[in-house]
Amino acid sequence: MSRTTTVPPCRICGGGLQEFFDFGKQPMANAYRTPGEPGEAFTFRLAGGICDRCTTVQLLEEAPHDRMFHGGYPYRSSGSSVMRSHFEQLADTFLATELDRPDPFIVELGSNDGIMLRKIAAAGVRHLGVEPCDDLAETGRRNGIRVCNEFFDEELGKRIREEDGPADVVFAANTFSHISFLDSVLRGIDALLAPHGVFVFEDPYFGDIVRKTSFDQIYDEHIFFFTVRSVKYMAAAHGFELVDAERLPVHGGEIRYTLARPGTRAVQPSVRTLLAEEEKAGLADPATLRRFSDDVRRVCTDLVSLLRALREDGRTVVGYGATAKSATLLNLCGIGPELLSYVCDTTPAKQGRLTPGTGIPIRSPRAFTEEFPDYALLLAWNHAEEIKSKESAFVASGGRWIEYVPDVRISAT
Repeated sequence: MSRTTTVPPCRICGGGLQEFFDFGKQPMANAYRTPGEPGEAFTFRLAGGICDRCTTVQLLEEAPHDRMFHGGYPYRSSGSSVMRSHFEQLADTFLATELDRPDPFIVELGSNDGIMLRKIAAAGVRHLGVEPCDDLAETGRRNGIRVCNEFFDEELGKRIREEDGPADVVFAANTFSHISFLDSVLRGIDALLAPHGVFVFEDPYFGDIVRKTSFDQIYDEHIFFFTVRSVKYMAAAHGFELVDAERLPVHGGEIRYTLARPGTRAVQPSVRTLLAEEEKAGLADPATLRRFSDDVRRVCTDLVSLLRALREDGRTVVGYGATAKSATLLNLCGIGPELLSYVCDTTPAKQGRLTPGTGIPIRSPRAFTEEFPDYALLLAWNHAEEIKSKESAFVASGGRWIEYVPDVRISAT
């Protein structure tokens, strides 16, 4: 999955990038087209490397931001009960800690539909969501939050500071890793943040991606794949200090990083602990990265072999969850309608459309429950517990789940 090619310098420090995976030409992960519509005109090479200086893992080629984050962007944070609870609990934590002082102010980058800031707003705390997607920004406003419909950068950070004063908290969830121009973003955060304020962000953890072989976490939106080591380097390079790193179970494994100005906060023991774990796991070692690439090949081979055997045996097989990450899996493995009859998904905007690149019909969950298939490939595996609880009748009817993280297997529970 890797080949010798010209690679750009590291976006964080300018160091050399060593390519270690190449998933070939891929469509945009959220390019859901209607039947009869021409195939996706835009594809890009989904390949990545690791910096030999700061160890940041990143895509070698990036898709244009306006193709990824636009008016029809389909993901809604509040669509999952797990994520609703996750962000509501975080809002409570902020209210009890960083926002418990007189006239506090919080800014969220990539506020999505406002699920976290809605609780902040209800508490009467000054806030601002920065959301570049038009539909999401409008949804956030309808949910009662104040929204700026722009991309965040240095200029916007300075403008917000001038209009609203310094922020006690700048927060980003599953957003920071999506932005290629992090130097400008970090300068904007530096301009906006109060002297004792914190920048908190949570994103998929590269350590979990390697450990679980969850390679479908790699798609167009995820430009960076952070580790504690790489974030510590990035923070120091931009005048911040990494003071906390908390493991999170959501989205298949994330870390919540807390950055502050040097010397203003005590560095928590979790930072040292996770740095030691990363060193022991060899996350920056070429041998570890080669094993990851080999594991990806193994999972793809095993999954396609299983699906072909089931279809040849006359079994009905569908997909569950037309997720952005499933685009990587389906296109890399070459899984189309001949192996999956359809993919069911709860998002109305995706229903009636086709999966990016592979052209599998997307249907509502009603199609799944009206006539249960024999097998369902769990594409939304990071919501497995929630989905399996909701679809218990599927297993009761004799249906079986196919899972592929970390290995391909069939399960009845």
